[in-house]
Amino acid sequence: MSVDEETRVPQPPVLRIAVLVSGHGRGSNLQAILDACACGQIRGAVDVVIGTRSGAPALERARSCGVATLVISPNKYSGDDEAYGRALLRALAARGIGLVCLAGYMRKLPSVVVEAYPGRIMNIHPALLPLFGGKGMFGERVHQAVLESGMKVSGCTVHFVDAEYDTGPIIIQRCVPVLEGDTPQTLAARILPEEHKAYVEAVSLFAEGRLQLEGRRVRVLDPGERDNERVGNLGD
Repeated sequence: MSVDEETRVPQPPVLRIAVLVSGHGRGSNLQAILDACACGQIRGAVDVVIGTRSGAPALERARSCGVATLVISPNKYSGDDEAYGRALLRALAARGIGLVCLAGYMRKLPSVVVEAYPGRIMNIHPALLPLFGGKGMFGERVHQAVLESGMKVSGCTVHFVDAEYDTGPIIIQRCVPVLEGDTPQTLAARILPEEHKAYVEAVSLFAEGRLQLEGRRVRVLDPGERDNERVGNLGD
């Protein structure tokens, strides 16, 4: 055995990521994750992007980056949420997916998927949860609600997904000011770059095994703390 072989430090496996999108999403958060994987900021790779219908802009974006895409339409299962969920699970299991990221995915994820991937599904929401979340709260509706509330700040939230809309444990939040004269469109444009940063940071921490779930709280471990404490991290 050579000296190099004796001193080589084993590297953790590269995280295999699946991104779920809906029909009309532009895919900018997907692109942020793809770019971060490509430059090594995330120790992982997007293995597949799964959409609810063909022709979705996010799927085209994935293909242009050489990423595999699948279309699994809920409509094919005639309202059978569990059957749709099991189709998703088969696709995820076939690729050894370790993390699922929702990026412009507008459906409630089937419970069979949530139960199969506890602490391994993330979502990004364009407001500071638990405010302005829930069923039907997406896109410009969220920003309109923020403006009507009189809030002076807004932002975005990356959270783990649980059985309900936008109620999972919060991983990261980033804030922006709400300015006089803001419209839903101008507020959305101010928040979007923060979404990209927050999502990349959350996925990177997960890939490094630095997220630990303690009840409803997500603790971010310091570098090296994982090895020292032998914690059972979400990234394991």
